[in-house]
Amino acid sequence: MKVIVALDSFKGSLTSMEACKLVEKGIKSKFKDIDVVKVPISDGGEGFIETIGGKKVYVTIKDPLYRDIISYYGIVNEKTALIEMSLASGLTLLDINERNPLITSTYGTGQLILDALDKGIRDFIIGIGGSATNDAGVGMLMALGARFLDKDSKSIDLGGKALNNLAKIDLDSLDERLHSSRVIVACDVENTLYGKNGASKVFAAQKGATNKDIDILESAIINYANILDEKLNIKTNEIKGSGAAGGLGSALIAVLNGCFKRGIDIVIEKNNLEEKIRSSDLVITGEGKIDYQTQFGKAPLGIARMAKKYGVPAIGICGTIGENIEKLYEEGFTSIFSIINKPMSLENAMKESEILLQNVSERIIRIYKDLYNKKA
Repeated sequence: MKVIVALDSFKGSLTSMEACKLVEKGIKSKFKDIDVVKVPISDGGEGFIETIGGKKVYVTIKDPLYRDIISYYGIVNEKTALIEMSLASGLTLLDINERNPLITSTYGTGQLILDALDKGIRDFIIGIGGSATNDAGVGMLMALGARFLDKDSKSIDLGGKALNNLAKIDLDSLDERLHSSRVIVACDVENTLYGKNGASKVFAAQKGATNKDIDILESAIINYANILDEKLNIKTNEIKGSGAAGGLGSALIAVLNGCFKRGIDIVIEKNNLEEKIRSSDLVITGEGKIDYQTQFGKAPLGIARMAKKYGVPAIGICGTIGENIEKLYEEGFTSIFSIINKPMSLENAMKESEILLQNVSERIIRIYKDLYNKKA
């Protein structure tokens, strides 16, 4: 019996690789003869580099609050850089009381790109999940040489709020090496830059914004979009995914001429995962929470759809099962299990996530091992 274990991270608790190893441990604890193939997955957020591999390059950059940190990016086949924006501008780099999209910046993400350019890299795959920012990627572009000026032709401050002071965008000093570079944006979010489905109104609250902050950020990002639209003769808000990662998507697509590709599709391709699933007997996937939002391109859904294509059962495992998941069964999930085995707080669930994930995996495989034996 061959089982594919392809899990995304359980944010704040387990990386995708850690989660895959625990599921394998649960399976092997009772059935050592089962062939378990681990493929950690990501939709472009945390763990994206881990899911593809490559040589890690460490560099000192600025975190979302402009503090020095040591981060890294990956290089694959000596020619492609894997940039994970969450390692430079992500929520996991901040304590909860530090989250403030009014002032957080994507500057460090630009520094990662710049270092790769200095090493001769011209092909980029940039994962943009898990951001702590709402600056429309302006910080990243500043690090790459672009200038964002106020009415007095002075540089504006970093952060989402400062875009309210923006009066002029100067792209003439943008690093010229970017003109010969190719950028693929790994992302599962299709939100617009502003509006009811935009970056500020949908995602800013989870990054620490109050209702008042959201209004400030919304006006700021609209101001930025209007100036950028006039500068480039485009309609930024009509670009699918322009609101991803606090608007970073707009900068990568409109300014750096990037193209969007679902993170899970990149992971499937780079890991030859379709062929592995086609020849398997069971697929186990999942992440911290599975709910109605999973149907909008989340990584586990991509795995479930692939399993359905080849008639392979796909089991979802998560910490929390949200509402309105019925559509997910139509899309490819055979069933969905929570790791929770008794009433407990979120804090305790995260503390006990390792044993909980291992135990639920053991319970699941008992069912399928029996069915597989009878079928054989």
